[in-house]
Amino acid sequence: MDDLVTGATTEVELTVDLPPEQLWDLVSDVTRIGEWSPECVGAHWTRREGDRPRAGDRFRARNEYRDGFVATVECVVTEADRPSVFAWVVLDDDGVVDRPGSLWRYGLRPAGGGTTVTHTFVHGPGLTGLRVGSERSPGRADDVVTGRLAELRRNMAATLRAMTCAAGG
Repeated sequence: MDDLVTGATTEVELTVDLPPEQLWDLVSDVTRIGEWSPECVGAHWTRREGDRPRAGDRFRARNEYRDGFVATVECVVTEADRPSVFAWVVLDDDGVVDRPGSLWRYGLRPAGGGTTVTHTFVHGPGLTGLRVGSERSPGRADDVVTGRLAELRRNMAATLRAMTCAAGG
């Protein structure tokens, strides 16, 4: 069976009425994600150095899925360049940063008086629920992956809208 999961990607782009610095401060404050995300209901830093997040910092997040499944995941910041990029990988149980379950990224660029944000998800080579689900149902693997990417896209858009609304953007 072809690997339909590794490299599966979705993204959302939105222009908001917040300056890049303010939006970066929001997207990089993982402790507030539970206020906005329909799926990631909370996160906290487990290793952080300095006033702002930087590459190598770690956090733990709790995800609650529509089907009732709950997962706690370990994450490592891979890019933290205020005000343009904040990205992290979600580790699988092996904990290898170079073989993550997924990569999440916020790319921010000025747009008039606001910011255009591109929120990207890329599935990595690591073991995840999506990979298990597609392997359990090989005849439906394409539908499983497509459905999950659509769900992620909806959740990503909802998170960005809630985040910027809460900040007055």
